[in-house]
Amino acid sequence: MAKSMSLLWGAGSPPCWRVMITLEEKKLQGYKRKLLSFEKGDHKSQEVLEVNPRGQLPAFKHGDLIVNESTAACLYLEQFQSQGNRLIPDSPAEQALMFQRMMEGLSLTDKLSSVIYYDLLVPEEERHDSGLRRNKETLSTELQLWESYLQNVAAGSYLAGPFSLADVVVYPNVAFAFRFGLSAGRFPKLAKYYSLLKDRPSIRASWPPQWMASTRGYDVLKDL
Repeated sequence: MAKSMSLLWGAGSPPCWRVMITLEEKKLQGYKRKLLSFEKGDHKSQEVLEVNPRGQLPAFKHGDLIVNESTAACLYLEQFQSQGNRLIPDSPAEQALMFQRMMEGLSLTDKLSSVIYYDLLVPEEERHDSGLRRNKETLSTELQLWESYLQNVAAGSYLAGPFSLADVVVYPNVAFAFRFGLSAGRFPKLAKYYSLLKDRPSIRASWPPQWMASTRGYDVLKDL
């Protein structure tokens, strides 16, 4: 099955990473994949536009079927329930919590991007200290909320109980935040969650290659 799947991806991108984690969890390691460069504008190339007219990554295909939104791709892959690990719990209550955290994880992605990529996303004439400060305050409030969600975090007990699609969607955001300087001292529950899952085989196998080459990160979020 994996041989008929392909993924165009960019390293360090939480949306790309969550699809790759799901493929690993579902034991679909034989899929074709091609690493593209955001810095070089590869995501706007004709190769990508033919698969994803929005010019965004990831771009996922299974045979002739195209699924470009990362959460949709994760849900699509989970339908192969006999393949690899199950990522949606059986209990309706646990499912409801998992889907809630998944959707909230998408909002966290946007809030992180609004701070980390402020200079890229906001036109130069519209940039000002108060705008960035407001975005940081919003992100800080959001991260405190996630701290509260993780009050009982422990090995085997994550965002919706055992490892699930909630963690697939959210964990890359958390790793991304710490890569960009988030303080473990100010966000200890998030730091514990980050440490508990960083060596999970699916996460380790899909870890951004440039992060492995250099452990030095950035300090954009150090003052949150």
